Amino acid sequence: MVLGSGALFAVNGTVSKLVLRAGLNAQQLTLLRALGAVVVLLLLSVALRPGARRLRVTARQLPLLLGYGLTGFFLVPMLYFVAISRLPVGIGLLFEYSAPLLVALWARFGQRHRVRPRLWVGLALSLVGLGCVAEVWGGLRLDGLGVLAGVGAAVFLAGYYVLGARGVQGRDTLSLCTWAFGGSAVAGLLTRAVTAGAGGWEPLTGRAGGVPVALLCAYVVVLGSVVPYLLVAGAMRHLPATSVGIVGMVEPVLAAAVAWVVIGAGETLNAAQLGGGALVLLGVALAETARSAPPGRQTVPPAPDAVVTGAPAAGR
Repeated sequence: MVLGSGALFAVNGTVSKLVLRAGLNAQQLTLLRALGAVVVLLLLSVALRPGARRLRVTARQLPLLLGYGLTGFFLVPMLYFVAISRLPVGIGLLFEYSAPLLVALWARFGQRHRVRPRLWVGLALSLVGLGCVAEVWGGLRLDGLGVLAGVGAAVFLAGYYVLGARGVQGRDTLSLCTWAFGGSAVAGLLTRAVTAGAGGWEPLTGRAGGVPVALLCAYVVVLGSVVPYLLVAGAMRHLPATSVGIVGMVEPVLAAAVAWVVIGAGETLNAAQLGGGALVLLGVALAETARSAPPGRQTVPPAPDAVVTGAPAAGR
């Protein structure tokens, strides 16, 4: 599930960059994907057993659902779109995918879990790797706002992993993602209202990379959002958040390759940046495997109203 979502997200990075180049801004694309995804998920929720009653929620569950939706489904994608609009897709994702380090640190200091010493080795390697990617010896040649957006995406992605691991314990995958995208859509509409509707929708009628922008947006909604987010949420029923993070590292590697093939100019990495990317991935792998699993840890059993055959297996 995680590998499948990583491949879909990797292609989505390039597709999203083409949409942004066509004229839509990060706020518009975030709103568009959230509205489209919540419509698709609501239709699935009603069509599949047990129907709309899977969406029932208690007052105690609402804060978790809103937090999960705002972090992983609104703030992460919006900051990611800002990052890749100003940086190569691969570099933007490398900054974002330092998130598993934050999850490992949270396990150590927030949850007081025992960790192996290699956590600190992994952290050091990742920081050195990010320094190489940013080419700090040249005075940070990367766009500053793009770097800040990538780091911000990492912080909120870590929160998404932690909240998601809790969310799948009490709800089925489909209802969890429906509520999360619903919260994201509301946040997007409020943000657009506050900014007085910045940006027009004319680019939707154009083309980017020889493909209609509307078709690219459809990919962003269905195969770049609904299906991979369901896959990640489903994976969290079988793997801890740390394992989901480490397997998900396939995404920046694939995304850089797809962007280089499709977009070409501006998406290539030099030797120092490639080496830095390898250090980041190695560091995250060390940090993710540093956590000592508590005795008798069991995977989360499916919720009573789990998605039945015919629905996507699980979500990002």
